[in-house]
Amino acid sequence: MNGPLIAVVLFGLAALGGLFLAALRFKEKDLPLPVALVHGAVAASGLVTLLVSVLRSGDPTKGLLPIALGLFVVAALGGFVLFSFHLRKKLLPVPLMLIHALVAVAGYACLLFAVFGKPPTT
Repeated sequence: MNGPLIAVVLFGLAALGGLFLAALRFKEKDLPLPVALVHGAVAASGLVTLLVSVLRSGDPTKGLLPIALGLFVVAALGGFVLFSFHLRKKLLPVPLMLIHALVAVAGYACLLFAVFGKPPTT
């Protein structure tokens, strides 16, 4: 399995954890720290895997992989801020959660297009 495909799997798993955490937040329930840690660790693993793939590519400035990487870096920064709220036992701000999720989804879309190609046109 190649690096970008591994990143697809890792970010997909991280997204599931993120959806679970977001659902709990919207229900105003306590967020389990272990789930937040696993979400972050799996996403970080995907980020490192994607970074290595971009650096090993012939030209790391071309294509969708570097764009996906940049978007995931921005999402990770938002994730660190969200995690700081979690550690301080404060409610996660919904607008920041949504921005974090939207940037990550945009990165995931770029990654999927880079790995699997463009969808067929109708």
